[in-house]
Amino acid sequence: MQLTRYTDFGLRTLMYLALHPERESLFRISEVTEVFDLSANHISKVVHHLGKLGYLQTVRGKSGGFKLARNANEINIGEVVRALENSLSPIDCSKPCCRFTPACKLKGVLGEAVNAYLAVLDGYTLDMIISNNHELKSLLPDLSISILQ
Repeated sequence: MQLTRYTDFGLRTLMYLALHPERESLFRISEVTEVFDLSANHISKVVHHLGKLGYLQTVRGKSGGFKLARNANEINIGEVVRALENSLSPIDCSKPCCRFTPACKLKGVLGEAVNAYLAVLDGYTLDMIISNNHELKSLLPDLSISILQ
């Protein structure tokens, strides 16, 4: 199963924020877009959605920004994926309509596989996937000169 870019960007954003728990200043869209070379439009939508879901605290305005609304150990990865993905259905038997649908077992097997996939994700929190934080931080560009000031 492949996640949408939207979910990918959401997870990257959460990971980036969680890597900086000591930071007092708010994060900005421009910082995340520069770190990951992503569209500001995409990240704005993701941040807004994560804020509505309660994963981020957002502040509007000139001196606004965002930060994690919960501790990283309280953010479950399976929960985030379920919240950000439009559909976790592995197959759509109606477009085009499949002749096998009335007797097919494939959809059930694939549904079982998705449930197993989500069960694995449910076993991880945000802090667990950034537990190698020193290694992850070493892969980030130094933004201290351009954006963080």
